[in-house]
Amino acid sequence: MNVLVINCGSSSLKYQVIDSESEQVLAKGICERIGIDGRLVYQPKDGEKELTNAPMPTHTEAVRMVLDALVNPKTGVLKSLQEIDAVGHRLVHGGEKFSSSVLIDEDVILAVEACSDLAPLHNPANLIGVRACQEVLKGVPMVGVFDTAFHQTMPQKAYLYGVPYSYYEKYGVRKYGFHGTSHSYVSKRAAEILNKPYESLKTIVCHLGNGASVCAVENGKSIDTSMGLSPLEGLIMGTRSGDIDPSAVEFMAKKENLDLDGILNVLNKESGVYGISGLSSDFRDLDSASQEGDERAKAARDMFCYRTAKYIGSYAAAMNGADVICFTAGVGENDGGVRKDVCSYLGFLGVKLDEEANKKRGEEVILSTPDSKVTVMLVPTNEELAICREAVAIINQ
Repeated sequence: MNVLVINCGSSSLKYQVIDSESEQVLAKGICERIGIDGRLVYQPKDGEKELTNAPMPTHTEAVRMVLDALVNPKTGVLKSLQEIDAVGHRLVHGGEKFSSSVLIDEDVILAVEACSDLAPLHNPANLIGVRACQEVLKGVPMVGVFDTAFHQTMPQKAYLYGVPYSYYEKYGVRKYGFHGTSHSYVSKRAAEILNKPYESLKTIVCHLGNGASVCAVENGKSIDTSMGLSPLEGLIMGTRSGDIDPSAVEFMAKKENLDLDGILNVLNKESGVYGISGLSSDFRDLDSASQEGDERAKAARDMFCYRTAKYIGSYAAAMNGADVICFTAGVGENDGGVRKDVCSYLGFLGVKLDEEANKKRGEEVILSTPDSKVTVMLVPTNEELAICREAVAIINQ
């Protein structure tokens, strides 16, 4: 079965075509600047990357360009569009309605639209991608895979906020969590690598990238995670503030004469390690600047590692122990310095890092020493493959 995986943003569309039997990526790429001028990046398996600049007024034109590239006689990987058996869509927010992936129909679309006030930047864009694919690939089954679904197993004590309960009843104000597809994939893959039953492990997954979150997975279920109602809660991130005293938000808004939209823009796009360093949201830039003596860059990096370690510690307490700690995503997979600094706080758990193994980047590897009481791992995430697997499972039900 060939599965087209779609991850749609407001002005972008990432895609992969995956052969579900071999789990090989046949082609991948991205459409950028949709609604502006349009740019397609297409790379077939074992082929060169191709760039095409062409008008993309809407996502429908973007989908058509992707499909044209896939069946191009010269570099296409499919003979015809009939070889696309399913489409798997990344959907960010499913609220409490969806605790698993689903076959997309009109009822599902309406339910996702109803959650749009919880994810106003993401859900509408995700649905644009669904509609565009439905228009161009008529009759091909579409499966929705939700970022929030994996976290629907969290107990009430973990997901409720300390605000009037009526706000939860009326508006759904609670922790939902994100990066669920990644946390699910990585925790399962760790169990496979260790050859241990998934349901027997207490695993802490650190998805560390420009967006970052930590998740406690106990006996195969998410029991807590650092992101909340929105992706703003939790760790300091690339440009997001993470946890902050709500009174500080009011204080800053008054001092800077900002309305609600203005202060939220600051917290989402001007804060995090970028705001602290005044330099960059890219950890490679922070590392270089730190080595050159930039104190603010060093402070930003140190704060990120410290907050990550704090969440790991709290989730070890929540599960009354930890068997495995996994690092994944852009920073987690490639920055051995961040991994080392985070683990330097975890001696109380009996964590011992193998310095030589920690030099590895972007590959599956055990980072801890044989006598470490907790196994520390690097497990590259693969959300597209996870979405492909979910799509196949739903269609084969």
